[in-house]
Amino acid sequence: MAPSYTHNFNHAGFKGKVEIPTGLFINNEWSTSKDSNAKTIDVVNPSTGESITAIPEGLPADVEVAIDAAHKAFNTTWGTNCPGFERGKYLIKIAELMERDLDILASIEALDNGKTYAVAKSFDVTESAAVFRYYGGWADKIHGKVIEQSAQKLAYTRHEPVGVCGQIIPWNFPLYMFSWKIAPALATGCCVVIKPSELTPLTALYMTKLFKEAGVPAGVVNVIVGYGPTVGNALATNPRVDKVAFTGSTPVGRKVMEAASKSNLKKVTLELGGKGANIIFDDADLNEAVKYAAQGIFFNHGQTCCAGSRLFVQRGIYDKFAEKFAHVAAQIKVGDPFDANTYQGPQVSQTQYDRIMNYVECGKQEGAKVLTGGNRHGKQGYFIEPTVFGDVTNNMKIVREEIFGPVIVMSAFDTEDEVIASANDTNYGLASGIFTSDLSRAHRVASHLKAGTVWVNCYNELHPQIPFGGFKESGIGRELGEYALENYMEVKAVQINLGKKCAIPVDL
Repeated sequence: MAPSYTHNFNHAGFKGKVEIPTGLFINNEWSTSKDSNAKTIDVVNPSTGESITAIPEGLPADVEVAIDAAHKAFNTTWGTNCPGFERGKYLIKIAELMERDLDILASIEALDNGKTYAVAKSFDVTESAAVFRYYGGWADKIHGKVIEQSAQKLAYTRHEPVGVCGQIIPWNFPLYMFSWKIAPALATGCCVVIKPSELTPLTALYMTKLFKEAGVPAGVVNVIVGYGPTVGNALATNPRVDKVAFTGSTPVGRKVMEAASKSNLKKVTLELGGKGANIIFDDADLNEAVKYAAQGIFFNHGQTCCAGSRLFVQRGIYDKFAEKFAHVAAQIKVGDPFDANTYQGPQVSQTQYDRIMNYVECGKQEGAKVLTGGNRHGKQGYFIEPTVFGDVTNNMKIVREEIFGPVIVMSAFDTEDEVIASANDTNYGLASGIFTSDLSRAHRVASHLKAGTVWVNCYNELHPQIPFGGFKESGIGRELGEYALENYMEVKAVQINLGKKCAIPVDL
């Protein structure tokens, strides 16, 4: 009997029992590890610090079996053997099933990750389904080109799937990152072996039920929960994996890239960390800028790689902005993710909580001014008050390093050139924001910011059609949009001789 866990949800948004398969999902079957040394992994509720359930650990031996299944599917029922319009039907069916189970998926995400049920329902699950639907539409529109040379020669290109892809996703957006990785891979005809975070595996495991229900052929999608040094490393180093896609921290991304280069020089895409600069000019709509700046950092409890964690405010409005911003931060309701009034739930784990609080203490010791927050919230779970540091200097650790929590640093600037230089003074380059009523300035500054995304008069707005990715140490490649398809395709040139004679001067 396949391992599973049943949770009884009882909150205003959803009431009922939900069965979640907890086994390794390989070749459309759930099982425990093939390795007798495998243990179990505790899945912890971050709101209480208590275990939800224990799931079977995956190990490298299981990765081998999953790769076998993926290769078989790629060469028989998927890849170039399954036309794009058929692949598109599967992706759209998955989107429909996700929308049907919207409340269930949102409930699991809130339980497992700690994000609020309301946000999980309105954003994470809704947008994840939209990603599957979007790439379902792309699946039959992936075409090559005919390239004219002469009447004696026909040349064309084919866009073919890379093959078997290893995918490693983080814990901050468990379902959303799952969709970002799997949907474009399947649309192009690739098969995948994906490792969800061991901290937040439950929505990915529930999704395996939906893949089976949608009729996705065996071996096309394989899900193995395990640890980075075992399962993640096995995917990065295995020579039968044609491409690896990773989302997570920059230090781990370096390790993935190094491991991939030592196996078969497989294709690598990396979506890594950030230290987003959010720039508020003195002609901005002050109240909207304050609210969007709060969304820019406190959305998803600050556990967002593109968070606007460095706030630059023009000196003439700095004091007024700081007062309003600290007021908004102090009013954010922190607490139970299933409470409709909660905006910020717990951090994902004890480790993450400790890491963030260490940064907060470091900021205080470095002399940064705490405008609000800076403390634990409550006595149970991993809750942290929204924290605003003012009057920071660029050499402070809290300004230089990614905190990945509900902590923001504020400083004043005078000129446009000054703030562009400060915004770009970082090893990261994932996202940034500009608030101004001068569109000429907005375009000018956007062109000088070294970041993969520039939001103007908004922040943390994402859409399946819009590419997302980073400059510098924030990554390689792009997710979402048409650009993400390139990550999973090879371009083949075919040249056909229609009558041109060979030029070698030899008589036969």
